[in-house]
Formats: sequence, C-alpha cells, structure tokens
Amino acid sequence: MARLPIIHAPDYDAGFAPGHRFPMGKYTRLMQLISETGLGAAATLHVPGPASADWLAMAHERGYVDQVIDCAVPAAIEREIGFQVDARVSLRARLATAGTIMAARLALEEGIACNTAGGSHHARRAQGAGFCTFNDVAVAAHLLLSDGEVGRVLVIDLDVHQGDGTAEICTGNRAIRTVSVHAEKNYPVRKQVSSIDVALPDAVGDDAYLETLDWLLPQTIDGFVPDLVFYNAGVDPHREDRLGRLSLTDAGLKARDRRVFGFFRERGIAIASVLGGGYSHDIDALARRHLLTFEAAAEFA
Repeated sequence: MARLPIIHAPDYDAGFAPGHRFPMGKYTRLMQLISETGLGAAATLHVPGPASADWLAMAHERGYVDQVIDCAVPAAIEREIGFQVDARVSLRARLATAGTIMAARLALEEGIACNTAGGSHHARRAQGAGFCTFNDVAVAAHLLLSDGEVGRVLVIDLDVHQGDGTAEICTGNRAIRTVSVHAEKNYPVRKQVSSIDVALPDAVGDDAYLETLDWLLPQTIDGFVPDLVFYNAGVDPHREDRLGRLSLTDAGLKARDRRVFGFFRERGIAIASVLGGGYSHDIDALARRHLLTFEAAAEFA
C-alpha cells in the first residue's frame, strides 16, 4: 500500500475560544488523532505556505482578496462570515486554500490526497459567508485549469449544506462540473444552481443516503470524464451534528467516504478530499468523525 499524502498546517487552527459556534479546535485535534492512531505513520505529511493574492483572485474579486489579506473586511461581510477576519483568520484562509491546491497536485501525482482543512464552499466571488472566507476548491480548480494541469474538474460536495458559493463561482465554466448533495431545508436559504443538485428531506439515514449516492456517482461522470475530483467530505450529515438535519451514523459516514474514494480510484481518476463542515462542542467526537475520511482514503492510497 502506498502512503497517503496528508496536507496540514498548525495555523489551520486560528485559536478561537472554546464554545465558539465554529469549532476551530477540530483541526488541531484531528491531526493529533492521525498521529495517535498510527495513520500518520502510513502517510506523507505536507505543509503548505499561504496562497498568493494572484491565486486567490482566480476565483474571487481582487478587492475582496485584498480586504482579507489586509484584515480590512467590512463589518457587514464579517457578520455574514460569522467571525472577525483578523490576522490569524486571514492566514488560516490563505493556508487552507494553498493546502487544497497542494492536495490537488499531489492527487494528480499519487492518485489521492487529503487536506485537513478546506471545503469553504459558501464563499462567493465577491465575499465570504457561512464560516467561509475563501473558496479553496474554486480557487484550486481555476488555478489548475488556467495552468493546463487539468482539462476537466469535478466537484462532489457531500457537506450537509449546499455548495452555493462553489456553484456561483463556477457557473458557466464547462470545464467544471459541480455536484451537491445536501439537506433541502438547511442553510443557505437561497440555494444556487449546481450542475447536479440533490436536495434531501430531513432525517435521511444511512441506508437511504447510501442508496442515493450509489445512484448519483455514475451520473457525476456521465458525458464528463474529469482529470481530477475535489471531494468535500463534510461530516455534518451526522445525526448528532449541531447544524445538520440528516441522520447518518459513523458507519454511514465511513461507508459514504469509501464509496466516493473507491468509485473514482477504481476508474483511475485522481481525487483530492477537503475537510468540509462538522459542528459540535465536543471537539474530540467531531475530530473522530473527520478521521473516518482519512481512514477510508488510506484504503485506496
């Protein structure tokens, strides 16, 4: 078995106070668990540097990029994001984006790679929103397409919330197909139009979810064979998630991840996973849910 490339930076954790609505401590705890469980010994660890303004402007308006880098985001936009964009948050957003770019490039080389952050899918072209400062996947997709590293990109987003920012940024780009499976009645209230949207009713459990996924996966590449897949592996479809409305178990989440990784790797398609959402005041339990994705990915490395 090859070693799984894992991308992580200590400053993914911007040091929010315990109890904050955004569970920032999960990034540090996840990396501790990767080490404690021995998964780290079966991985190659990579540390990104901050994404440049030019990279970020591939998917965002340059004025907004400069506001984030200068820590001068207007208060109204900070309220939509859900926290102040100070120096640590600004650095974290740039690192997470660079981490997703690094994961994409490593996936193209190795077949699979995982970022321990990323999946900030509510950030739109002109601003952030919903705990998302920069849309790392949209930036990475546009950058790799621009550089000619890939010709087609698929984004499969299984976070419980619709990937509205990704859909908004990527709409009209025939080289990018966006797929979102989400809880119909959850945030955001105003949904965007992805290439494929699957809106689920409340309380969908493991069996119905996995049946839907088995139906969906072949459709994601129907008439569109990507060079690279970005997989948003948010764990907020879990039944105990504070901001989710679905009812998956730990076993259901891991089965979901194994299906996604297996489907694309069995077809020789590179896949880069990003962490996505997950919300609980119990940081250890939350980090253990995210760990399931890395355990599943290691099976296909």
